[in-house]
Amino acid sequence: MTFALPVQALAVLALLLALTAAITLASLMSGSFPMSAGDALRSVVGNAPSDMAATVVWEFRLPRALTAAMAGALFAGSGAILQTVTRNALADPSLVGVSQGAGLAVVTMLVVLPDPPTALRPIFAFAGALIVAAIIQAIAMRRTGGATMRFILTGIGVAAFLSAVTQAMLTYGDLDRAMAALTWLAGSLQAANWQDVQVLATSLAILIPALIWAARPLTALRMGPEIATGLGAAVRRDRALLITLSVALAASAVAMIGPLGFVGLIAPHLARRLARSGPGVHLLLSLAAGAALVGGADYIGRIAFAPVQIPAGLVTALIGAPVFGWLLLRRPRAG
Repeated sequence: MTFALPVQALAVLALLLALTAAITLASLMSGSFPMSAGDALRSVVGNAPSDMAATVVWEFRLPRALTAAMAGALFAGSGAILQTVTRNALADPSLVGVSQGAGLAVVTMLVVLPDPPTALRPIFAFAGALIVAAIIQAIAMRRTGGATMRFILTGIGVAAFLSAVTQAMLTYGDLDRAMAALTWLAGSLQAANWQDVQVLATSLAILIPALIWAARPLTALRMGPEIATGLGAAVRRDRALLITLSVALAASAVAMIGPLGFVGLIAPHLARRLARSGPGVHLLLSLAAGAALVGGADYIGRIAFAPVQIPAGLVTALIGAPVFGWLLLRRPRAG
């Protein structure tokens, strides 16, 4: 069964959730207005020691911590699905152009429209990511079915082109709008608010049932298209649906906090190394690992050079780039 929970995987999942909770608590305590753990928890449950503590926790720190955790889970789920569908350990929404497609669509909205509503971001992000995913799949499937290094190389090329277009829009667009878009592109959670939390929570509520469905086709597809077909799976249909689901997960996160690099690459590998499990449980472990990873990156970015804040996207890139290089170097030995 794809969701059978081995004891080790269940213990790792509990530890990852506990780590995410600990990071969230540390985020509530830290900042220019420091608080003890007790004061932070009392503020969360509505018994704040002062009005200032309640304002700091509820208006700034709690929505930021929740946004980081939920966005990390979405990025990780997207990467886990993409790696399984393509059967390529290097697949990641930020490496294959999906995040850049969503980013270009949102930057276009921010630069062109005078006062774009936040509710439009997920729509633009999903449309941009879906178009890019379709283009990459069409190119990669011409000879190899999209399941080899060709998929990664195609995505990297498309991502580079989209990044160039995005930079051109930022260079020649209105200065104030371009600065707002540039801050968003850095993957900063400094401006996170309850509207972001609401959008991300809604996305998770809608997409989690789809993730539960995804466990069964992922089990078949990870064995290869020939074996999956022999098991009775509709490979072409399932592949298209799973890639659409991966795009939706990444686009929902990108729309709110910008394109965080390497989260979808690192979290599934971390989950796989912590506990061996089937695709269903691996998805759960990846979600928890992604939440802890982005929450920790945002926390490090806040306190490392305080009062200067480093965007979480920069922290994840500093971690992810060496991991990507290590995975790239070990693939020939693994093959």
